[in-house]
Amino acid sequence: MLLEASLQKNLGSLPTPQELICKIPLSPLNASFIAHSRQQVKNILDSHDSRLLLIVGPCSIHDITATKEYANKLRHLSAALSDTFLVLMRVHFEKPRTTHGWKGFLYDPWLDGSDDIQNGFTLTRRLLLDLTELKIPLATEFLNPACAPYFSDLISWGCIGARTSASSIHRQMASSLPMPIAFKNSIDGNIEIAASGACVASIAHQWIGINNQGQNSILNSSGNSHAHIVLRGGDTHTNYDPESIHSALKILEKMDLTPRLIIDCAHGNASRQHLKQIDVFQSVIQQIAQGNCHIRGFILESHLCEGNQSIESKPLQHGLSITDPCLGWASTEHLAKWGRDQLRSAWNANICMEEHLSFQTI
Repeated sequence: MLLEASLQKNLGSLPTPQELICKIPLSPLNASFIAHSRQQVKNILDSHDSRLLLIVGPCSIHDITATKEYANKLRHLSAALSDTFLVLMRVHFEKPRTTHGWKGFLYDPWLDGSDDIQNGFTLTRRLLLDLTELKIPLATEFLNPACAPYFSDLISWGCIGARTSASSIHRQMASSLPMPIAFKNSIDGNIEIAASGACVASIAHQWIGINNQGQNSILNSSGNSHAHIVLRGGDTHTNYDPESIHSALKILEKMDLTPRLIIDCAHGNASRQHLKQIDVFQSVIQQIAQGNCHIRGFILESHLCEGNQSIESKPLQHGLSITDPCLGWASTEHLAKWGRDQLRSAWNANICMEEHLSFQTI
């Protein structure tokens, strides 16, 4: 017991969620923008809005300047795509690890192993707020449930990752989050885990967690009405092909969930080869153009520069991922505009065909 106690050192306290939010507050204007963005996401998931979600950005953020530079480029691209896609920026500040490695900007913002978590919380919230000022909806993965109350007011779409989709704690947390939440299939490609996660998150729960005052409390939720799934492939197979998507929809039907899903073009679907994201994206765009209305969006890993680098590289190259390899900006922009053109062409052709059939009937 004495040995265990000696290993549990208190390395410093954190502000409560309420204290950090008061220190770095969300303005009423930005709160209104986020509420509107969340409603747009819901409308797309419900097929009330014919557009698709395009969730795009770095595998992980690690450099404030590069993140803002990427965000400004994405803001301009978003305006050009707005008739076809609702663009959200990936801002992943926590990184799940199967073994070990850099845990993310929130935990080690200086990239030097100093684990300056106190500054990590402040810098992360300030960065999320600065990006919101640009009127870019933000997307992230919620990893540590204790961290969610500090940042959830700034997020328009969230996900539970492949390593935590089966976790009861994460499912309960998701049931209380104020934005649509997706569950990714597990690392081995199990879709039922993601579907059951969405099913559990959609209903009310009581559980033990951290409240806004930083107290360990009994929390309750009414359920997340827009819980859904992401197909991200597995260690040994992809799942973006028509047969896999059909199988996923059958699982959703069996669990009485709304038949809607998002395709992650990276991770297992790209065999962790960033350029294969292009093939995945193009394949799924064609499926949508051919009439699959249950696919409601995409995820792309993208940064200013193509590929990735080791966190040990000195000096680090500006705008290059230090985690998974990403598409570069030029490839991202070209691919997104190609997708828009393909979908607009297909949708316009369908409208013309419907008008033609209607005229023939008359």
